[in-house]
Amino acid sequence: MTYTAPLADIKFTLREVAGIGQVSSLPGYEHATDDTVDAILEEAAKFARNAVAPLNREGDKVGARLENGVVRTAPGFAAAYKEFVDAGWNSLPFDPEFGGQGMPWLLATTVQEMWQAGSLSFGLVMLLTQGAIDAISHHGSAEQKATFLPKMISGEWTGTMNLTEPQAGSDLGQIKSRALKNGDHYLIKGQKIFITYGEHDMAENIVHLVLARTPDAAPGVRGISLFVVPKFLVNANGKLGHRNDLRCVSLEHKLGIHATPTCVMSYGDDGGAVGYLVGEEGRGLSYMFTMMNNARLLVGIQGLAIAERAYQQAADFARVRVQSKEDGSADPKPVAIVKHADVRRTLMTMRAKIEAMRALGYYVAAGIDKALKLPDRDTARTVQDRVDLLIPIMKAWSTDLGNEIASMGLQIHGGMGFIEETGAAQHLRDARILPIYEGTNGIQARDLVGRKVPKDDGEAMRRLIDEIRALSNEMEKAQNEHIAAIRSGIITAADVLGNATEWIVKSAKADPQSALAGSTPYLNLAGTAIGGWLLAKGALAAHSKLLSGDGDPAFLEAKIITARFFVEVILPPELARIGPLKDAGRTVFSLAESQF
Repeated sequence: MTYTAPLADIKFTLREVAGIGQVSSLPGYEHATDDTVDAILEEAAKFARNAVAPLNREGDKVGARLENGVVRTAPGFAAAYKEFVDAGWNSLPFDPEFGGQGMPWLLATTVQEMWQAGSLSFGLVMLLTQGAIDAISHHGSAEQKATFLPKMISGEWTGTMNLTEPQAGSDLGQIKSRALKNGDHYLIKGQKIFITYGEHDMAENIVHLVLARTPDAAPGVRGISLFVVPKFLVNANGKLGHRNDLRCVSLEHKLGIHATPTCVMSYGDDGGAVGYLVGEEGRGLSYMFTMMNNARLLVGIQGLAIAERAYQQAADFARVRVQSKEDGSADPKPVAIVKHADVRRTLMTMRAKIEAMRALGYYVAAGIDKALKLPDRDTARTVQDRVDLLIPIMKAWSTDLGNEIASMGLQIHGGMGFIEETGAAQHLRDARILPIYEGTNGIQARDLVGRKVPKDDGEAMRRLIDEIRALSNEMEKAQNEHIAAIRSGIITAADVLGNATEWIVKSAKADPQSALAGSTPYLNLAGTAIGGWLLAKGALAAHSKLLSGDGDPAFLEAKIITARFFVEVILPPELARIGPLKDAGRTVFSLAESQF
């Protein structure tokens, strides 16, 4: 089964929830007209379906291979990547000064959804390159930008992030890689693990961003610096020079994303890999975190993408799989399982959660654009505060849902789903990495409760809750049964999220361990409440369009029904997390370590 981009929902969410019209009116984004956006989405959908999606199954079966120090990607990957570069897809959101198209991040995010849904293993190379471009753009010197950005933005060169090491895990304060100054550059020595696309045969050069310590660096995270370490050095004329002193020594054998080469990288086996300091010594981790918002948003989009792929396959299977008679019918003739109530409930759950994830992801991407481009910098700062607040929610909530929905898709297939040939199992295997990388979801919850909510005593979250209540007031005018039911749900969501937030703000100061013990329930409560609010916003827009006759009635009615299902079926049990989030701290530290 292939993948078809859900263009109707993508376009609706872009316009009615994320507000791409507002984004395209910002200085520098005027060229993102409706016609241009539609043309880009249509072409991206074709490329995702025809070039990317066919790679998914074969890539999973064959995987990437390390042969004599060279990583060979799965059949078709290099050709598809060349087609991707030749079409200019990689340059979409980047600075025109270095060859980018200067399109909004919101539009680039929607296109990323399509790449990741087509093939998560293939899409990862774009995600990592985008992150590396972001870091160099923000913190690189003029010379570094001129040397590396044009080829990286075009996609001719790819990028990586080299953070962790065997002894460090998520605690980057423990990294041991060293950087010794040598004239105008540094010599890098050390080993890095879990480096996605650290070596491959799809591009002529790979630009590694490497965290390392200089000899007199302070201990912990304050002593970490960031270096650009290219696979091939670049001569003054822009041509590639000799091979740098770095290599892939092994590939990880993984549960999923088999076609993605996840490398163990060794630097400096023959004296030291040439690296160039980015910014100032000792500020490497802060530079990396500049790009983390973007990277974590895109990992959340990967959760959405894998869920969409699993849902499409499950829905198609449910329409053709004939088994058992129809519920309540005297006719013993077997029917397609889509007619059975529990299968229908499962598909509705998948659909509603996917639409909520899409709404949140696009809303956050629009916030990134506004924070970058709004002329009033105080307003931009307020928008950035909300983006910062929502990023850990988007990353963790969406990637957990990606796993849940991939598992539901397998369940719809029944025994056939457990058989690899159907492809349903691959979605679940591929999805499992998403809650782990770019900061585990527990770390995201800790960030939300330990830093993002308390940093302004909860004010950013309170402002968001006020907007949920404001929408409920607007919905009261609709005089529609479905809208009234949705309104009732989001009023309750605002009240419960407000209650939970006040408890978190208080506990983060008085009893941090109790607050952190409830951090994951709080994050999931917040994600579901905010997702419900954004679906309600879309439902109100769909209702208005139905009244005016603007749009496909069947699609608009489905948007309203799906939002009602979300607030009546999905939202209530998630709001019940307020009890566990408050109570967890009473017992989680009661057992001795030896009792686990």
